[in-house]
Amino acid sequence: MGLLDAVSGLLNESTGGGNAPDLMSIASQLLDSNAPGGGLAGLVQHFEQGGLGEVVGSWISNGQNLPISADQLQSALGGHPALAGLLQQAQGPQGQALLGQLAQMLPELVNRMTPQGQLPASAAESPDLGSLLGGLSGLLKG
Repeated sequence: MGLLDAVSGLLNESTGGGNAPDLMSIASQLLDSNAPGGGLAGLVQHFEQGGLGEVVGSWISNGQNLPISADQLQSALGGHPALAGLLQQAQGPQGQALLGQLAQMLPELVNRMTPQGQLPASAAESPDLGSLLGGLSGLLKG
């Protein structure tokens, strides 16, 4: 787990340091099928209920990923346990910065979790979430 710890440290530095919620942990909670919220399928359901089905559908399909703003992300996922915790811990500019980074990272992460252009039928068919998160560290540096 050393790589994920290193990436998490970089993210914490970029979002204000010691008290910052761990963005990688939040992404893991959003997409882990064992975490509250239902994993990838639950995430898709939150987006669809929030009127952003077309956006999340573009991330799953093999076409171009539509962007999402921090405000759209908060609107669609405000009730998701992982995001609610983030918003509770980080308020004001720090919370908005984290939402912005999550909005930047989430489309590519969902895209990589659905390489066949569709939701995996089971958790066993999903790519390894830890490896995907580690590979996305470059997205947030630029």
